Amino acid sequence: MSTVATWPSQAESWLDERGKPAWIIATVLGFIFFWPIGLALLAYMIWSKRMFSGKCARRTRTSAKHAFRSSGNSAFDSYKADTLRRLQEEQENFESFLQRLREAKDKSEFDAFMDERAKAAKSAMDDNSPVEV
Repeated sequence: MSTVATWPSQAESWLDERGKPAWIIATVLGFIFFWPIGLALLAYMIWSKRMFSGKCARRTRTSAKHAFRSSGNSAFDSYKADTLRRLQEEQENFESFLQRLREAKDKSEFDAFMDERAKAAKSAMDDNSPVEV
């Protein structure tokens, strides 16, 4: 009974060792032989986030580690450090610009709302004022 319970986890481990292409091939074969199996594999891949992770995700994490590692060439390392610092500064400036832009938009929308509300209150006051004969 334990063998029956573990074969799905063994199959999952086997496919994980071979990467995303193995999962894709298994899904395609599942659709070819019996479409509910292919559909179940596709749903499982999406649900477990295997579709969007794997070797590609590991590659981006490792490339981020290598971005700050020394290349051995001091001139290039200096250039890279200056460029990364400049890009970080530009990103911070752009994010602060976007924040100021959002705040200005929010303020203008709020001011327009308050003006509209004041006009509505004034027209309501004019409608309720007694008429002199």
